[in-house]
Amino acid sequence: MTQHTVASFDAELKELQRKIAEMGGIAEKMQSDVIDALMRQDIRLAQAVVAADPALDQLQREIEEKAILTIARRQPMAIDLRDVVATIRIANDLERVGDLVKNIAKRILALEGRFPPQSLLAGLNNMSVMALAQFKAVLDAYIQRDEHAALAVWERDGEIDHLYNSLFRELLTYMMEDPRNIGFCTHLLFSAKNIERIGDHATNVAETVYYLVTGHNLALERPKAEAADVTAPPQA
Repeated sequence: MTQHTVASFDAELKELQRKIAEMGGIAEKMQSDVIDALMRQDIRLAQAVVAADPALDQLQREIEEKAILTIARRQPMAIDLRDVVATIRIANDLERVGDLVKNIAKRILALEGRFPPQSLLAGLNNMSVMALAQFKAVLDAYIQRDEHAALAVWERDGEIDHLYNSLFRELLTYMMEDPRNIGFCTHLLFSAKNIERIGDHATNVAETVYYLVTGHNLALERPKAEAADVTAPPQA
C-alpha cells in the first residue's frame, strides 16, 4: 500500500469517527432536552426533540454507506477492519437511541398539558441523569479508545435497571390508588422503559469499544438487575 493510499484510508477512518462524534452530540442533546421538556412541561422543546431525529437518521445512513464502501475499496484487516465495523455498530445504536428519545418526546406531547406532579417525575429524572452520564462516558471511551472506561460503563448496566424496577413499582402503586392517575402514569412507564433501553444501547457501545480496542468480545453476562415482579408494559 502506497503512502498516498495509507493517507487516504486514514482520512476515511477519521471522517467516519467525526460522523460518529456528530451523531453522539445530537443524541446527547436530544436526551438532555427531552428530560428538560418533561420536567419543565415544555411542549415546544418536546417538539424540537422530535424534529431533531431525522438528522440522526441521515448521519446513520451516511456512516453505513461510507463504511461499506471503505471495506469494499480498502479491504482493511485487524484493527483497521474493527474500526470500520465499530462505526457501523455504534451508528446503529446511536440511531436507536434517537428513536427512543423521540418516543419519550411523543409521550410528552400525548399528555396534552396534563402533566403529573413533580414528585412523580423525580424517579424518571434520576434515571435520565444516570442514562445520560453512561452515554457520555461511553462516547468518551470511544473517542479515546479506552477499553477500561468502556468496561466501567458495561459494569454499571444494572444500576439503571434497578432504578427502572423501583420506578415501575412506584407508578403501579400510584395507579392502583387512584384510577384517574392511569393515563399519565402509563405515559411515564413507557418513557421509563425507553430510558432503560437507552442504557442498554450505551452498554452495547461499551461492548463495541472493548472489541475495537482489544480484538476480543466481552464474554461475560451483563450485570442486569432482577426484573420487576410485574411484567413491564409493551414497547410502543
